[in-house]
Amino acid sequence: MRKKTKLFYSTLCSCVFMANFAIAAPKTFKNIPQGKLPETISPISYKIDMTIIPEKETFSGHTQINAKLKSPSKYIYMHGRDLSFSSAKAIVSGKEYIGKVSIVDATGVIRLDFNSVLPRGEIKLVFDYTASFTEDAAGLHRVKVGDDYYAWTQFESIDARDAFPSFDEPGFKIPFDISIATKKGFMTISNSPETKTQEEGDLVRHYFETTKPLPTYLVAFAVGPFVSASSIVPPTPQRSKPLPIRVIATKPNKDKLDYVLAETPRIVTLLEDYFNEPFPYPKLDQIGSPIMPGAMENAGADIYNDSIILLDKNAPTSQKQDFGMIVSHELSHQWFGDYVTPKWWDDIWLNESFANWMGFKIGNEWRPELNIGVGAIDEAFSAMKIDSLKAGRPIHEKIKYNKDIDQAFDEITYGKGGQVVSMIASYMGDEKFRDGVRLHMKRHPHGNASTNEFFATLGDAAGDKHILKSLKSFVDQQGVPIIDIKRKNNEFIATQSRYSLYGTKLKAQKWEIPFCVRQNENKNCIMLGDKAQKLNLKNDVFVPNADGLGYYRYNLEEADWRNLINVSNDIKPGEALAMLDSLWANFQAGRNNFGDLLLAAQKLADNKNSNVALNSAYRLSGLSQKGFINNSSKGEYQKFIRNTYGPKLNKIGSEISLGKYSNDDPDLQKLRAQLIALVADDGDDKELRNNLKKGALEFLSGNENALDPSIANIAMSILGQEGGLETTKTLFEKMKNSNDTVQRGYYLSGLVSGGKENTKFLIDNFNDEKLRASDKLAILNGLMNNLDTRDFTYEWYKVNFNKLSSSIGIFSASSLTQMPANFCSVAKADELEKLLRQKVIAAGRGELGFDRMIENVKSCGKLKELQQEKVNAGLIKASY
Repeated sequence: MRKKTKLFYSTLCSCVFMANFAIAAPKTFKNIPQGKLPETISPISYKIDMTIIPEKETFSGHTQINAKLKSPSKYIYMHGRDLSFSSAKAIVSGKEYIGKVSIVDATGVIRLDFNSVLPRGEIKLVFDYTASFTEDAAGLHRVKVGDDYYAWTQFESIDARDAFPSFDEPGFKIPFDISIATKKGFMTISNSPETKTQEEGDLVRHYFETTKPLPTYLVAFAVGPFVSASSIVPPTPQRSKPLPIRVIATKPNKDKLDYVLAETPRIVTLLEDYFNEPFPYPKLDQIGSPIMPGAMENAGADIYNDSIILLDKNAPTSQKQDFGMIVSHELSHQWFGDYVTPKWWDDIWLNESFANWMGFKIGNEWRPELNIGVGAIDEAFSAMKIDSLKAGRPIHEKIKYNKDIDQAFDEITYGKGGQVVSMIASYMGDEKFRDGVRLHMKRHPHGNASTNEFFATLGDAAGDKHILKSLKSFVDQQGVPIIDIKRKNNEFIATQSRYSLYGTKLKAQKWEIPFCVRQNENKNCIMLGDKAQKLNLKNDVFVPNADGLGYYRYNLEEADWRNLINVSNDIKPGEALAMLDSLWANFQAGRNNFGDLLLAAQKLADNKNSNVALNSAYRLSGLSQKGFINNSSKGEYQKFIRNTYGPKLNKIGSEISLGKYSNDDPDLQKLRAQLIALVADDGDDKELRNNLKKGALEFLSGNENALDPSIANIAMSILGQEGGLETTKTLFEKMKNSNDTVQRGYYLSGLVSGGKENTKFLIDNFNDEKLRASDKLAILNGLMNNLDTRDFTYEWYKVNFNKLSSSIGIFSASSLTQMPANFCSVAKADELEKLLRQKVIAAGRGELGFDRMIENVKSCGKLKELQQEKVNAGLIKASY
């Protein structure tokens, strides 16, 4: 699973409404399993026959589960949620035992009580049931696109139980026989190739080949009047036969199938070469969905948000980067996650951390000119923001309860985990690490494996005990190391400690850090395990965190900082990003270095790499959004942005119409779009704003050539800021009636950028029937992140929190509780704690995200009290 990247100035969030856990009160029994099921029974195979007609509000199913009962029992615990059973029984040697279903835990644990004791041995569990579609990307859900309804599944983590009774755990990995009845003419898709069809009255039943062994969370269905296109991946050294591939989409996207169909074979081939194993399944379908909050690696049937895989000929660089990274991420899961699956949710970090690393690695190999790889470093430093808090978790965390499973899908798993994998792979050497991964595949084909088994395999490949010790020190404890490098008697001494934000005291920790430092072309790496250690450096400029692959921060003496900043345009992009992160981390720790931050921004503004050139600008923009910049200094801030970034924009051009710069290098195209957004919004460049507003109005009038897609979001945002209530009404109508997921995002950008009057209109129309659940949270999130509308929206959020919380699940719970995160005040943190703590506890999920939000708001408030005056003084000084 990969949550969709949140692009700069895009308000599309990766949070969606999910299946409601607030079902009928569970029946009380003793020793109810709230995590792993008892080991008294294990499934052997499934036969699932579904009837799915998307325009209806309900679907039906007939499920048979062959299982082995280890000892005689009169009851069985398993999973099912929001299913209405018409029959439930067990069959043993032809004898039927009638079962009674009781809901015993709101996360979807059910108990089957039988009219007599079931004997030990093989049994068949048989169920008939109906259930309602959800309207959101969880379980079996449906969405209306244009005049048609379509249905998809999203089962990770524990939502397969919404679609069929099951043993819904990753450790139960067995084959599935699936059939789906639906309307004539509809496409049906599942994990395996379709083998035959059979008419059933007005319906047609589609039968699929028995799957390879799968856990329930990797099973998938899709049904509807889809359009599709087919091709193959030619044979490779690992695979002797062509691999059939398809792209499948809703009808409005019929003209956006070519890109993914043309580019997927190259990515599959690169992955087969890396794993040295053929694609593990007999076919690959890639399926678009307008509400999927990212993408999901269902075996042989990946499902993506439309905007990730359905690209038109004018798609901007940022969308192509998302395509390359996320498709590489999901397809790498076909081996690492699907072919070899975690035994339990404790180990899901390994799936996602490894796939995140592979997404950037393979994406970069696929299209080097798109500059995808450096994005991994950005994600890692973003993860450090939450890993610096007291409220947190290690990457590898024991999960005992169902309610805690979803918190494993956060920045710690993706950003930190991916960087730790990258750091260890770099230190081991790419070939040794790859050999360890290949050995892991061979040891567990179509099976399950734990973190410790993967560690053991890596150790066997590396032949270095320090590697495992280092890996465990980063995986098994939370926190970020910081390395202080100081001169003493003409020597350099490195001392490690745990990084903490200003005003926060954290428990001391120690890591085994693969620490690499570069001087000129010489890279020197040591395993920094002692508290203080000598470095083999000459008395010259040096670059800590060589290549930017280490998961740590550093601090230098003032002269060494200045030396490094002065040469920062000549170092590698990853190293420059690591330098900026450490500079800003020192500011956030309470050190008075704001002048260095502005100097670094000025030095790097002309950097050729878009990530490096604008990193400082985004961080300064964050200070602005959190209220560090006084109204009296706002003009100086805007002037600093214009003076620092305007010249670069003037040099490369700022035309906004479609295709003006289509022959430019892709990263330059991306840089231009981001500079336009920055200079127009934070820099308040009047001429540029007028051009964007004019282009947005022409676009709304039907001239789609008026705006290049790369700047459509910021153009609509500027229009939303300046257009008034009538403009907001126009954008609202355009958004809710659009069937183009990307253009829907443009209009949302404008909707959440207006003032209080516009916000009131949105709140008053929050329950418009054409708004999707994902639209609602995207709007709310955008309004809460807008400094001008935050307070107004917050008052509504407080009143409606319970209603919102009761309607969401995976990924959304944390997003909801973290929506006030852009507040920056000790008093506001105390207010939020008092107002929402008990509500969050009562909701039963999202508590870790809430803890982090409270700590962030409070820490930011303390830092603002310390640094605000220096920030404003620094901006005034720099603007003259």
